Amino acid sequence: MTKTFLLAPDSFKGSMTAKEVCIAMEAGIKKANPHANCIHVPMADGGEGTVQSLVDATGGIIYALEVTGPLGNKVRAKYGIMGDKKTAVIEMAEASGIQYVNKANKNPMVTTTYGTGELIIECLDKGIKKLIIGIGGSATNDGGTGMAEALGVRFLDEKGELLKRGGGSLGQLKTIDVSNIDPRLKNMKILVACDVTNPLCGETGATRVFGPQKGATFEMIPTLDANLEHYANKVKEQLGMDVKDLPGAGAAGGLGAGLLIFTQATLKKGIDLVVEFSHLRQKMKHADYVITGEGGIDFQTQFGKTPYGVAKVAKEQNIKVIAVAGFIGEGISVLYDKGIDAIFGITPKADSLETLLKEGPNNVERTCENIARLLL
Repeated sequence: MTKTFLLAPDSFKGSMTAKEVCIAMEAGIKKANPHANCIHVPMADGGEGTVQSLVDATGGIIYALEVTGPLGNKVRAKYGIMGDKKTAVIEMAEASGIQYVNKANKNPMVTTTYGTGELIIECLDKGIKKLIIGIGGSATNDGGTGMAEALGVRFLDEKGELLKRGGGSLGQLKTIDVSNIDPRLKNMKILVACDVTNPLCGETGATRVFGPQKGATFEMIPTLDANLEHYANKVKEQLGMDVKDLPGAGAAGGLGAGLLIFTQATLKKGIDLVVEFSHLRQKMKHADYVITGEGGIDFQTQFGKTPYGVAKVAKEQNIKVIAVAGFIGEGISVLYDKGIDAIFGITPKADSLETLLKEGPNNVERTCENIARLLL
């Protein structure tokens, strides 16, 4: 009897996209049984690779746009329109990510999310009514004000002049002028892939927890945190929204808050969004086995990573789940109680990282061939 394998991996960072992992998995399975049926559902968890995975999973198209980077220079940012042609997906890191700054110039006092706003405008111009935004990997701490400025909001000081972009100037904020915000935003549903629950300000807020990795010095941190609190107070006073302590408001240097304030946004777990929009549940209905995986699996996988999310859906349908990984870390035994039945490492021998990344497709193929031989 022909067996059906649903293949739902994340990307293996630096080695393969999720789609390429699916192709390697199928090649291995078909070596063991040429008649096996393989369903490809490239996955992601809302972080890097989400655009590519959702576009690949739905037969959509990747586009690129020149936007303003976090330091004000021009960068080329990818975004995707999914197969339904009504839903777009962007990653804020494509426009405002930490990869655009280095040790010498990273500075959350001046970095901006303006380019992320430009990507949203581009989606509005294309007639998109539903937008998924992944907000990991930011270089910014501006509370989403740069993004909002691109959407038409003006942030003014006591002289009525525009504030400089970046988290360092928010302490001078006097007036938030939303009179020219793009009216099309009222009809766009925005779903934000957000896996952190940090509030905007305070000990567990955007600045104190994430600021140092973005270049915030010990001296900068109190100023940036106070500036975000001042911003939150002005939002409450002038727009009637209290975002300071909302879970997730501190994500991406406060971009979570900015999206909640200025758009029709809802914050959701990244893996839940990808499961929904890749139609994973429906595609899984006739599968005998599910194979998932990503570059590294350890005890943290249970906190919303792709293999955990895939396993959760599979267990609803009582389907066996196998995970493969380039690296297997500490504490994986907890995953056996979370719906993953077996975990296989793909690395055949000790080698340089460069070689292992290059050999990723071959190693996935060989491992999945052996898995299929055991199962079939």
